[in-house]
Amino acid sequence: MFLAQSVQLMLAPLLVDISDEFDISVAAAGQLAAATFAAWAISVISVGPISDSFGRRPVAVAGLGLLGISVLASSFAPNFGVLLALRVVTGLSGGMIPPNSMAAVSDVLTPARRAQAFGRLMAVASLSGVIGVPLVALMASGGGWRVPFLVIGSLLLISSTLHWLWYPKIPRSGAQNFSFISRYKQMASISLFRSAWTANFFQRMAFYATSGYLPAYLISEHGLRVGDTAIPLAIVGVGVVIGSTMAGSVAAMKLRAQMMAGCSLVGGLAALLFFSVDISVWGAVGVALVGVTFISIGWPTFLAISAEISGSSQATAVGMLGASNQLGGVGGAALGGAVLALGGFSTVGFFCLIVTLLSATVLQISMSGQKPVN
Repeated sequence: MFLAQSVQLMLAPLLVDISDEFDISVAAAGQLAAATFAAWAISVISVGPISDSFGRRPVAVAGLGLLGISVLASSFAPNFGVLLALRVVTGLSGGMIPPNSMAAVSDVLTPARRAQAFGRLMAVASLSGVIGVPLVALMASGGGWRVPFLVIGSLLLISSTLHWLWYPKIPRSGAQNFSFISRYKQMASISLFRSAWTANFFQRMAFYATSGYLPAYLISEHGLRVGDTAIPLAIVGVGVVIGSTMAGSVAAMKLRAQMMAGCSLVGGLAALLFFSVDISVWGAVGVALVGVTFISIGWPTFLAISAEISGSSQATAVGMLGASNQLGGVGGAALGGAVLALGGFSTVGFFCLIVTLLSATVLQISMSGQKPVN
């Protein structure tokens, strides 16, 4: 999950170098992330029934293998079009990993131990922003943007081989058929889930717009080199870990909808300040840290809410909410790039504020009366 999440986020410090090599704008290069998120969203919502039918181990090995091949091949991409196509394959294969991994953990652990295990998995995945992405920046600084693809792709292929040797051979948990539409309909019919899906979608747009264009902003507006962004990225990445940790307490609050709405707005305001106000590099990094921390509280909290209301369809709920997460990435990368091209980095800040305001509105209107299940 750490490697998969690193692959998903690794483009951020590479956008400027990629745009320079292929003679395109940073905003156009940002569409690589949009393509990845879109393909990831398709994969994450459909892999559950495949995993249930064919088993966790084959899906894990195939997903990591395809992911490794696509990332490794990206290091040899001759043009932007080929790189874009490979990022689609990356999204389709990478989206197989998190849902399948969580399902495998659920298979081998008792219900009392699952919550703690899921928390650890999310913490490790969040560390990709603290460790993985800064290392990508350092590798790119030393050898160019192709080197991180070469290294991470090789690690993924090694991981795929180890999974084939070591992954537990868990019996198939469901019937070998794809009659799962009824579960999707069940979740879609729950108004609270629809509200959580929508609020999460807007929040993730702000998160991915902020984190995705943060290195480009530091490079373009503050004159940093690619390698210089490693430490700022690590600092801001800590915000994801802090926010995910805080989410456990927020999820148990009686007024959690109001708390999440407030956190959403604080994150949007911080993003606006980061992209719009001319302050020192480290002052800007501190503001970005605040924004990412508060925006990151929502995603794990929405997962907890979905688990409460999904009954026997927890995997379906996680997959559908995961699609909301990835579609938010598409919106953050694509619309963020569009407003960047139209009005510069300050418009990205206003974009983040608007979508977090929309999320807060959904939370206040549709979820304020809902209380956590004891």
